[in-house]
Amino acid sequence: MTKVAAAGVCRQRVNGSIHVQKVNNLVWHWFHRLSAPKSFFELSGKLLPWFAVLAVLTLVLGAVWGLAFAPPDYQQGNSARIMYVHVPAAILAQSSYMMMAAAALVFLVWRIKLADIAVQCVAPLGASITFLALVTGAIWGKPTWGTWWIWDARLTSTLVLFFLFAGVIALRSAMENREAAGRATAVLALVGVVNLPIIKYSVDWWFTLHQSSSFSMTAKPTMPAEMWLPLLVMVVGFYLFFATAWMLRIRTEILQREIRTQWVRDLVSGR
Repeated sequence: MTKVAAAGVCRQRVNGSIHVQKVNNLVWHWFHRLSAPKSFFELSGKLLPWFAVLAVLTLVLGAVWGLAFAPPDYQQGNSARIMYVHVPAAILAQSSYMMMAAAALVFLVWRIKLADIAVQCVAPLGASITFLALVTGAIWGKPTWGTWWIWDARLTSTLVLFFLFAGVIALRSAMENREAAGRATAVLALVGVVNLPIIKYSVDWWFTLHQSSSFSMTAKPTMPAEMWLPLLVMVVGFYLFFATAWMLRIRTEILQREIRTQWVRDLVSGR
């Protein structure tokens, strides 16, 4: 290789490194900017109407499509229509815990106030969604298994998930020091992540009454398109509703925590 060619290669590497560094700096800049309570409050205010409208549209479309027009299951008949509520709730229950754990990790590593707020606000929502999954699963199980409840591996691990959400809520409520409560609940949220693979793979690891997943976001569905398409719409609708409710709760908590700051005073006074 000639000296000219070698010099050209070195310049390309240097330029590439500078470009990567600029991208990293830009990403971190936006990360820290959006993690500021005021920035999040302003951005979420613009996004909320869109998320709310899309959530209502997709939930109404999916519910009407799945409950009224989708064909009945060839084995379970019309009783299987509850899956249009149960399956999205079960998927979202696990996802919401992952969201809480991710926010907890961010708070423990970078001490970002907004991450602690996110953990606090997602726990009641996740508990509600998990409770909905348990109730609808029990309603579905009665005509299918002949009982409302059985200590099945997936049902039991999902119940544990509900208790983990409840534990985060109770632990934060029991501690007066906000910073200490944030650290304690973040640790609990991270420890509880071990339950998620148990929920997902319980039907494969143990013999259970619960059927294997017939719908996945990454694999080809085992049900006909007439059934999984409205189910997919309902899953999207649940996530949009969850995001809307989460942003609303975070915005309320931001106002409560930042009540003494000038920007909140200006907002309240209508300036």
